[in-house]
Amino acid sequence: MEANAVDHMSMWSLISNASLVVQLVMLILVAASVTSWVMIFQRSSMLRSAKRALDSFEERFWSGIDLSKLYRQAGSNPDPDSGMEQIFRAGFKEFSRLRQQPGMDPDAVMDGVARSMRVAISREEEKLEQSLPFLATVGSTSPYIGLFGTVWGIMNSFRGLAQVQQATLATVAPGIAEALIATAIGLFAAIPAVIAYNRFAARGEMLISRYYTFADEFQAILHRKVHSSEE
Repeated sequence: MEANAVDHMSMWSLISNASLVVQLVMLILVAASVTSWVMIFQRSSMLRSAKRALDSFEERFWSGIDLSKLYRQAGSNPDPDSGMEQIFRAGFKEFSRLRQQPGMDPDAVMDGVARSMRVAISREEEKLEQSLPFLATVGSTSPYIGLFGTVWGIMNSFRGLAQVQQATLATVAPGIAEALIATAIGLFAAIPAVIAYNRFAARGEMLISRYYTFADEFQAILHRKVHSSEE
């Protein structure tokens, strides 16, 4: 008798005996959780690669290498993970193109370079912000979706009480337990998503800040270069 009660209250038994609505809620939450974890691993790998590529390119840039040579190296063997390299290539390409036009005002050259690098930085921002909206949505809505499943399950349990002569804890417990599982799954989906969102947002902002700093420093170098050639 006790073994049957234990089996009846096992996790799998509670899930399989839950109402269709509660099972659907659980399925949605499990799918959201699995998708979140896939995105978390992907974004972690991407951000680590972006950080390594940034440090590597920054070291090459400040090593004293000729900018034209660095541009050729970056063009011949581009690193798709290096946002800083993409910004450098965009700025130097525009700088070289405008410098070749006769009678081009130095300030107009620098305006063009600044615009090109802003566009490149915007593209990198879009890359870094991918998956963040989904993680934010999972983190903010999963507890409420789980709560909906819990409320629905408890309602069914109380409706079932009306059909029995004597209400006991053993009568109500399975229905309430299966309902609470929905809330537990909702929290299981939400907590990692919220932690990952905050971590990825902070790391993305750090990378973007370094991109803007690099763009300002690179513009200062090109500014000196274009004005020194005019003298």
